[in-house]
Amino acid sequence: MISHESCSIAVLLNDFDRLLRWDPVLTVVVVVIHVLVSLLLIALILLHSGRGGGLSDMFGGAMGSAAAGSTVVERNLDRITVATAIIFAFTTTILAIRLQ
Repeated sequence: MISHESCSIAVLLNDFDRLLRWDPVLTVVVVVIHVLVSLLLIALILLHSGRGGGLSDMFGGAMGSAAAGSTVVERNLDRITVATAIIFAFTTTILAIRLQ
């Protein structure tokens, strides 16, 4: 016998599956977010300092290689980049599910 709890889970999964597959407006919204996040991710990665200093030197990060990565700005840039990469991975997964 099917319990009431398993029926409600099945209904929720059915509604979630229908939402993920057939709503074209949601697909457009996710694509727009994905494009914006990808451009932001490119900019954030370019701001990181590499061996030669990178583009972050242009914005006040020219303290030399001894202190590279130890400033508050560099740590916050790392955190923002990781958060953006997680959002990028999430939108990539959602688009892969929606466009199968």
